[in-house]
Amino acid sequence: MAQLRGIRGVKIPVTDLAKSTEWYRQVFGFESEWEFADADGVVRGVSGHVSGGAAGLSLRENPEKARAIAGFDPVNWAVETRKDLEDWIAHLDGLGVPHSPEIEASIGWLLVFDDPDGLEIHMYTDESHGVDHGARPGYGRRVGMAG
Repeated sequence: MAQLRGIRGVKIPVTDLAKSTEWYRQVFGFESEWEFADADGVVRGVSGHVSGGAAGLSLRENPEKARAIAGFDPVNWAVETRKDLEDWIAHLDGLGVPHSPEIEASIGWLLVFDDPDGLEIHMYTDESHGVDHGARPGYGRRVGMAG
């Protein structure tokens, strides 16, 4: 089997393309590089990158699908350290974006907030806290690694 190089980007359905584009610009530094017009000439999709090129992001106007995944967290965004997570909390506070407190998650620390359509944004640290939460309901536990 050929190996993957990584993830090119994430596509998120939205109800209002202009509103979501602006929100992702303010929160993640989204820079749109492409726009996609449907056969009727109306632009219903944009694509670009966030956080200075850290990840590709596409937004596609599709209200039905956006409503269907509200409350779900299809993407886990990564920051290196707990200090980086604290910086994100300050950034969100400055924008007036409601968010969870810092959460001691399965491996590291976690921050949770919603985009304009209620999609849960989960931001995890790569930095580990070393606490085993495997016996707690809803928390992860390590499984055997295939060799």
